[in-house]
Amino acid sequence: MQEKVACTNWKRVMIVLSQNLKAPDGAPYLDPLDIPLTMIHNSTLHKTFNKLWMRFGRYSRPLMHHKLKNYTKFLFVRDPFVRLISAFRDKFVKPDEYFYNMYGSVMLRRYANISEPPDSVKEAFAEGIRLSFTHFIKYLLDPQTEEEKPFNEHWQQMYRLCHPCQIEYDFIGKLETLDEDTEHLLKILGLDNYIHFPPGYENRTALDWEQEWFANISVADRRKLYRLYETDFRLFEYDKPETLLDE
Repeated sequence: MQEKVACTNWKRVMIVLSQNLKAPDGAPYLDPLDIPLTMIHNSTLHKTFNKLWMRFGRYSRPLMHHKLKNYTKFLFVRDPFVRLISAFRDKFVKPDEYFYNMYGSVMLRRYANISEPPDSVKEAFAEGIRLSFTHFIKYLLDPQTEEEKPFNEHWQQMYRLCHPCQIEYDFIGKLETLDEDTEHLLKILGLDNYIHFPPGYENRTALDWEQEWFANISVADRRKLYRLYETDFRLFEYDKPETLLDE
């Protein structure tokens, strides 16, 4: 599932549809909003290609090809720059120990001139040490970043994460029109009378926040960032952010 594009709610819906996860009373969850967040993001509960490979070995590839040919395949996308803002807000503005240890402390050392960042995000926040959006953008633009390891899925380019040129998706929706698109998709799947997609949340990162978030990013870096995500802008028909790039 595409991270930062209503992924949590789609996981909720999939859990309800699978009926594999049981509530405390022993019955399958019927309402997506009843499912605890700890279960939604517990990777051990979800079927992935890696698990398919572990179970079926060399037979997993033809099985996956069969699924790709016969199952309904859908993808939800989001304005690439807004998705980056959302990823930063979710993983670095809030205290997230994993993302601090894996990425935040690295960014603080490289771009904030902090040679020895605190050992934990709790300590860092207590000392007033916060990663800035500027540091995050410098990390994305630094060639050293991907030389060391691929982008994390929360900021990986959508075309590289979901391979729309290799997979013939039956439906591509957008987060900006999430309510209408999910309603239409559930009708296509014949599930509109069985389940309702959870409503969008008020704290969703808005498109009109771009100007504020990119205020401290140089125009040169904005243009580099656009080139880094240009394929996503073009492939999924998002307007080029001219006001950010032409200042």
